[in-house]
Amino acid sequence: MDFLNQFVILLFPVLFALTIHEFSHGLIAYQLGDDTAYRAGRLTLNPIKHLDPIGTLMLFIVHIGWAKPVPINPYNFTDIKKDTAIVSFAGPAANFIAAAVFSLIFRLISPNIYSNNPNIFVMIIFYTIFINIALGFFNLIPLPPLDGSKILGAFLSDEAYYKFQQFEKKGIFIFLGIIIVSRMLNLNIIGNIILPPIRFFVTLFTGVRM
Repeated sequence: MDFLNQFVILLFPVLFALTIHEFSHGLIAYQLGDDTAYRAGRLTLNPIKHLDPIGTLMLFIVHIGWAKPVPINPYNFTDIKKDTAIVSFAGPAANFIAAAVFSLIFRLISPNIYSNNPNIFVMIIFYTIFINIALGFFNLIPLPPLDGSKILGAFLSDEAYYKFQQFEKKGIFIFLGIIIVSRMLNLNIIGNIILPPIRFFVTLFTGVRM
């Protein structure tokens, strides 16, 4: 698939997956008492409000990317640890729900995506499923700044949670270091962790074996 075709096919799946992910963070935070995202104009399904230009471009180039994080003030929550974890899980959960819904559409319109002349609409639906599943599992990795690290925090003692928050400030550099080393040494460290469940659920939802 050349870059132009890739761009056309992946544009909706990428924008949709990133948008509902971040919107869901903001929506659940709002419901739990934090209106920071609402006041920042981020409680919206307008993808332009959520896009990080570099993160979006990276999704197309290396298939690992990110959106502009929705601002959250955990001190507005009743239970900082638990509510932060719920808000963090809302993003991946929204991606998994979206993948399940689009899988119903996919099953109805296409018996075989890999026919000699696959319909571009069918391809877009398939990659909407794939990217939502991939984004969901990627964000569940318990490494800062990903959602999984905040979900993990809910299971820590108060003392351990405080120390973990201090580590979280440096976590982005560790995370980027893992990505760079993976690319340089062709190890695909993150891919080896999340690809098995991604492949399993894509096959489960679509019937297409990857």
